[in-house]
Amino acid sequence: MKDTDDFYFNIKEPNKSCLLALRSLILNVGENISETKKYGMPCFCYKKKMFCYLWIDKKTDEPYILMVEGKHLTHPVLEQGSRSRMKILRVNPNKDIDINTIECILKKALDLYKTGVVKIMNS
Repeated sequence: MKDTDDFYFNIKEPNKSCLLALRSLILNVGENISETKKYGMPCFCYKKKMFCYLWIDKKTDEPYILMVEGKHLTHPVLEQGSRSRMKILRVNPNKDIDINTIECILKKALDLYKTGVVKIMNS
């Protein structure tokens, strides 16, 4: 079992299925996306630059996608909270996932990297 798989293995339903579905959406939204683990949570990178995370809200016990460069994204479902850079997209694990909205936000976020709004170091 990969280190990244370990996180999902220990989550209880319905969050487990929800997070696995979100993982699949993120990994398939475009090319050059990879998964690693940072701060104990799944981190998704575009060309090795942090792109988004998956996590579970400690208060609501519901999953969310943390958009690393959320400050550059505008969408009614994204929440800024007290964060200066990041925004979150909450997902109710007991309802159907709004795939179109999530893919739209993920693609807008990817465009930040592709268009140079977010700089990517050349390796």
